Amino acid sequence: MARGGINKALVQAARLAILARGEHPSIDAVRIEMGNTGSKTTIHRYLKELDDGREPVEAPSEPIDDELTALVARLAQRLKEQAQEPIEQAREAFEEQREALEAELNQTRQALTQLEQQHDIQSAALARESEALTDTRSMLQTEQTRNAGLNQALADFELRLKDKDEQIRSLEEKHLHARDALEHYRNAIKEQREQEQSRHEGQVQQLQMELRQAQQSALVRQDEITQLHRDNERLLTENRGSLRELSLLQDQLKHSNQRQDQLFEQASRADSERTLLQERLRVAALESQTLKQSLDEQAQLNQGLEKELTKAQASLEDSLRLAATVAAAADAAEPKGA
Repeated sequence: MARGGINKALVQAARLAILARGEHPSIDAVRIEMGNTGSKTTIHRYLKELDDGREPVEAPSEPIDDELTALVARLAQRLKEQAQEPIEQAREAFEEQREALEAELNQTRQALTQLEQQHDIQSAALARESEALTDTRSMLQTEQTRNAGLNQALADFELRLKDKDEQIRSLEEKHLHARDALEHYRNAIKEQREQEQSRHEGQVQQLQMELRQAQQSALVRQDEITQLHRDNERLLTENRGSLRELSLLQDQLKHSNQRQDQLFEQASRADSERTLLQERLRVAALESQTLKQSLDEQAQLNQGLEKELTKAQASLEDSLRLAATVAAAADAAEPKGA
């Protein structure tokens, strides 16, 4: 199919215009006449059809040498055109193949560039994940240290609480002993008063004095009991405060354990993500190596095509030398006065 919309009529018009100027209608001349459009193969086919379909024109008989010279000249021109046609076809095919290979090579290079970029991105992501994992482990170690400190503080508070309980128990025992002593003393006073009443009235004054002493001693005992009650209330208040502090420490320990579990979970996720990134990095490296091998194969193929082009150019030069030889023979065969 002709390029640029040329047809046989256009080729014929260009050929007639060239003939009207007294020039030879070669393929290049016809193509230039049509504005450098159209395939040389198509132009050659239309020129051949026009030459084959031309009606013979009666002309005065010419000498056999002139006719033979003209025939050799046309033959040389046609040989030159026929030799040029496969060369042009081979050149066009080579250009198309070269453009296709260059496009494929560019695509391969772009894919390799993208893979290298992905490799860099994944390497950077892996480095960030490693830093995050290191930070997470550091935070986990800090939390474990803090948790150990809280456990030690909790143990200290439990010891203090036990000491407070022992003090409270001791004060309660003292309070019971004081109450028993007071009750025993009251009973003893009561028995003594009953015995004294049965005694002589003369001893009443002495008993009254002893009674006053006993009352004073009872007041002292009562003050001691009151002080014991106050100490007991104070210790109970301190015990309640210790219990509140213990509850706060238990809450802090609970939050610390929850935080520790979260850090363990983050560390596990970071390890999983780092493993996934390492696998992706390995796959990207394999793909990069495959693309590099493909690029080497494309380079070898280009070298083979360059060798084929060199051979085609050598063949073209041989054909041109043959056509020049035929043209020189044709020129030599023409009469000197032609």
